[in-house]
Amino acid sequence: MIKNNITRLLDQRKIPYKVFELPEEKLGAEETAELLNVPLEVVFKTIVVTRLEGGKPILAVAPGSAEVDLKALAKALGEKKVKTTTQREAEELTGLQAGGISPLALIHRGFQVVIDRSAQDFDEIHISGGQRGLNIRLPVSDLARLTNSRFAEISLK
Repeated sequence: MIKNNITRLLDQRKIPYKVFELPEEKLGAEETAELLNVPLEVVFKTIVVTRLEGGKPILAVAPGSAEVDLKALAKALGEKKVKTTTQREAEELTGLQAGGISPLALIHRGFQVVIDRSAQDFDEIHISGGQRGLNIRLPVSDLARLTNSRFAEISLK
């Protein structure tokens, strides 16, 4: 089984999780759901978003079946406007490859995390394990607690 900083953190905090190894290429949520044989709604993607006024970047965690609603996200954060980053900007801001960006890998890096409210419909969801080819299923409540995140309606279905 692959071990990295995320799995070590989860082990240390005694959080139940399951690791899934996938091809080490940038996979979308659809391909991930298909490979794992799970509904697309439980595979969540992490989108890096910046504030126009500056300040710490945001990680929007949304279901693979939806797009992040930037207006709703800005409203949930009390911002006038937010914008998604390019793949290159996301990689520069996080230090992670696109396809491997995970809120769990960025806990102490100053990102604000907002998880789409639909995650609360499930006991567990799948997120990136912090590197391409690694997917982790864990309880939504533990993800929210570890990342100090808030839930909000941030997706366009």
